[in-house]
Amino acid sequence: MTMHRLNDTMKALLLVPLCLLTGCLARPHMDKQSFLFDPSPPSAASVIPGGRVLGIRTVQVATPFQGRAFVYRTGGFSYDRDPYAEFMVPPAEGLMSPICGWMREAGTFGAVAETGGALKPDTLAEIHVDQLYGDFRQSEKPAAVLAMRFEFFDAPNGVPGKAILQREYSRSIPLKAKTPDALIEGWNQGLTQILDLAIKDFARSDTNASKP
Repeated sequence: MTMHRLNDTMKALLLVPLCLLTGCLARPHMDKQSFLFDPSPPSAASVIPGGRVLGIRTVQVATPFQGRAFVYRTGGFSYDRDPYAEFMVPPAEGLMSPICGWMREAGTFGAVAETGGALKPDTLAEIHVDQLYGDFRQSEKPAAVLAMRFEFFDAPNGVPGKAILQREYSRSIPLKAKTPDALIEGWNQGLTQILDLAIKDFARSDTNASKP
């Protein structure tokens, strides 16, 4: 065997485990890709005007999904991390800004206070992301899975008090293709739907709590 053929053989052998690891997705290239959350703007039906000032205390992501690498569920108890597709920043950090922007644009709150800003919130929210992965257990039915828990508290003095709403939401969005681009699109679609539901549920809960 010539040295040229030997080198080709070695390259092929080295690619085998990589292909096995990344075989869940169709990949036109092997360059690392970075992505950001970008939910669609609130629909007109989502707008329920209110005067509260919201402050988001925390966005917490469950430990298995808090890293930057995309996570794929491949079996009942098996998961893989993708070395070539990742969030530009850790998910908890990457979710904070788009969620604040979405809440501000929805108009349900009079304002959304920035951390450390002069505007003081009278309503606080804590957001927990319990699931964030690509579901590839069924090769022919890939999906983007997102599960979130929202907790809104009355906070007239800036300290969490009575709970206004505590609710869990989950979405499994079918993917158009088994690619990182399709997966982030699915997560963004799921995030938009969940935010829409959460803001409507909050408005109803707040109205009911205000009734004598």
